[in-house]
Amino acid sequence: MSFAQPGWLVLLILVPLLGIGALLASRLRKRQWEEFVAPRLRGALLKRGSSLPRWLALFFLLTACAAMILALARPQGDAGVRTEKTMGRNVLIALDLSRSMRVTDVKPDRLAQAKIVIYELLESMPNERVGLIGFAGNPYLYAPLTIDHSAVRETVEQIDETWAPKGGSDLAAAVHLATETLKKTGQKNNALVILSDGEKHEGDLDAMIAEAEKSGVYILAVGVGTEDGGFVPNIDFPNGQMLDRSGRPVVSRLQADVMRKLATETKGRFTLAGSGLDIPEMVKSVVKDLDAFEMKGRDRRVTIEFYQWLMLPAILFLIVSITAGTRWKGVGVSLLTAGMFFIPADVRASEASDAKAALKGNEYEQARKTFRKLAETSKRLDQATRYRLGEATAAYRGGDLRGARTAFSQSLLSADPEVKASAHLGLGNTLFQLGWEGLSGSAYPSDPAQLPDLNRFDAMVKELLAKLSETEAPAEGETNGYVRIESLITNWTDAVRHFESAKASSGSEKAARQNRDLTMIYLKRLRELLKQEEQETQQSMPQPQQGEGEPQKGEEGSGEGEPNEGEGGEGDQKKPGEGGGEEDQKGKSGDKGDKPDQGKGGKGEKEKKSDSKKGEKDPNEGPEDRARRLLKENADVEKGPLAPGRYEFMPPQEDW
Repeated sequence: MSFAQPGWLVLLILVPLLGIGALLASRLRKRQWEEFVAPRLRGALLKRGSSLPRWLALFFLLTACAAMILALARPQGDAGVRTEKTMGRNVLIALDLSRSMRVTDVKPDRLAQAKIVIYELLESMPNERVGLIGFAGNPYLYAPLTIDHSAVRETVEQIDETWAPKGGSDLAAAVHLATETLKKTGQKNNALVILSDGEKHEGDLDAMIAEAEKSGVYILAVGVGTEDGGFVPNIDFPNGQMLDRSGRPVVSRLQADVMRKLATETKGRFTLAGSGLDIPEMVKSVVKDLDAFEMKGRDRRVTIEFYQWLMLPAILFLIVSITAGTRWKGVGVSLLTAGMFFIPADVRASEASDAKAALKGNEYEQARKTFRKLAETSKRLDQATRYRLGEATAAYRGGDLRGARTAFSQSLLSADPEVKASAHLGLGNTLFQLGWEGLSGSAYPSDPAQLPDLNRFDAMVKELLAKLSETEAPAEGETNGYVRIESLITNWTDAVRHFESAKASSGSEKAARQNRDLTMIYLKRLRELLKQEEQETQQSMPQPQQGEGEPQKGEEGSGEGEPNEGEGGEGDQKKPGEGGGEEDQKGKSGDKGDKPDQGKGGKGEKEKKSDSKKGEKDPNEGPEDRARRLLKENADVEKGPLAPGRYEFMPPQEDW
């Protein structure tokens, strides 16, 4: 046996000192009475009693103090060594260590921001086995897959671009090393998180992506940096900026296309660091669908605590000590006072029963008001959250979905896992119903015979889209149909998340799984219909005739030189968020900012228009085209003088 905090044992010295002090005080008191009262009068003036109760009280008091001191020292016994086992998945992190990761277009720089994302991932996935690969010109496994996240974190804190022995950015080699490392684990599917700026890469990336997809590796690409980019720093060059072979500063930009390709072709996800998206939650949503396996964790020495075996006798000895040294008349009063604390006095029990009876009797408004009153007057959080759950249930059954959403959200504050799971399930059902009402105008039927099939769902969505296309776009804001679709997607996406949270409880796991699967079916079908509508809209738009959109030599804004490969070429329409309709060109690009418009219905046309024609309605122009044109005319980001400056330099052939 050993003591976890042996310093408390020093207090044991006080126990005999207290006993000796009590004995000396008793003798001194007796001597004082003998000196004060004459011997012949002592029998008449002093009422003598037995001293045994007092000495018994002192003995039990000292024994209780000694037991408490030993309990504070925490006596422990050794029960051997136990190996921890947990269920988890494999998550391998690949960090770009090329010199371009020191660009400061994001603060403090790209590498520091990537490390922050890794720290958040380690905190959000405590049960996953995590490893770290650093890559530049060639990759290296700096931290093998392990459950010891503190070791991975220590490696991330120390790693920087100097750890890479060879410059460059060989993404293909990093994907290959990660795939081989994950294949050795024997698991069918694993996750690979790549944090990089996607700068010019080397190797056959397509072949490595195909190999990763075949091996069941899901790639989650996180782009670090901005498309405007920044100068690559290097203290060995003048002004602290790296220069290329022609003596110009080297500029590095985020290559979002490369990172998006890594994710989409392996059925993974792509996002930008600093975009506001919760990256750990995105990674967890992908990882939780992977096959979990039992992992061997760290060896931990198991100890048995014995302090509770000392605290119970100490409390009993203390009670006996108080009882032995107290007159029985006072003991009766003490017992009566203590018994009052054990009398249940919940004066609101009848109101809670009335609220439950009203809920069962379909008196939803009365039940809702009673539960709300109980929740507002309750001083205990656990009771208040239970009353909020009753209020939310009454509001949901009564058809007040927005009131139910508010009450369910308040009941999520409960520490009881069953109450929290019920709140998540109810909130998911409420959000689903809100989305369905926005689509169809009525509640989702509860009768199994009246449940709508996908054909009925397709008809409702197409009807809404048809009304949206027939509605003229307003001068400001968005159409009501667009708001309904956006609200529908938001509500159902949040509903899926709450159903996932409700699955943690065994009582609501089945219902939450069924509702989640049903919501996902509708969400996927809605995405397919929206994509189909977008394709049909693009096909129905008039195509530009041959020769249109080619700026004449010498015209204003035409610029000199030829467009770079993959940037601004004819017919190359950039994706949303990847350039804002501007073109990067070698040499001069037009000082006035007048560049060809690459929006729909106007590709290749010059933006130079007379003010008198602005706002005139083209008879061949649809409502969506008119909305885009109005947005373009009023968007400050596309008016040359207000656009953020971009570095118009051709990047070098290598990533430094």
